[in-house]
Amino acid sequence: MTIESILGAIIIGAIVGAVGRLILPGRQPIGWLLTIVVGIVAALIGTAIAQVMGVATTDGIDWIELVMQVVLAIVGVGIVAGLKRGSRV
Repeated sequence: MTIESILGAIIIGAIVGAVGRLILPGRQPIGWLLTIVVGIVAALIGTAIAQVMGVATTDGIDWIELVMQVVLAIVGVGIVAGLKRGSRV
């Protein structure tokens, strides 16, 4: 794993997390750092699922993989926000 791939994962994860958070309705009581972490995890899981499903890797943007990543980020942000809300007593 190179430094470029790590930086790429962080950047893609930040974008995927931010898009997922923007699409999710309502206010989420989580910070941007946690959003980025959720986005990175969603991007990694989305890529793994796309590879298992046989989605071809292209030179450009892999739209199917990107949609999977954003949907997973929406779910992840929703779960983390729900857990964060539930912990406030």
